[in-house]
Amino acid sequence: MFHIAHKKDDEDLLNQYHMKIQEENIPDQLCLAAIHYLRSHFEEALELYKKLLLENKEYLALNAYVSLCYYKLDFFDIAEEILNHYLAERPESIIAINLKACIKFQLY
Repeated sequence: MFHIAHKKDDEDLLNQYHMKIQEENIPDQLCLAAIHYLRSHFEEALELYKKLLLENKEYLALNAYVSLCYYKLDFFDIAEEILNHYLAERPESIIAINLKACIKFQLY
């Protein structure tokens, strides 16, 4: 519902759902980070993703999200380093391969 409120550009509803987010609830935190990213609040999204990754190392895909945030913030070297960690575990990820190509394009 949080994402639907964002898609509908309903700030009142978005704020209502934002108030319901629980800090200890991982899906809630992932949802909040995604909304931050969609609203181009990359620093806020990055902080949430990094916090979740530190607490849940088994959530490997968070590395791709962290990398994407760094990419959007123009920290291409850091984005590539983090993405390489993810690609070492999931070399078949089309999204990660595409992001790596975008990073290489920006670097060279």
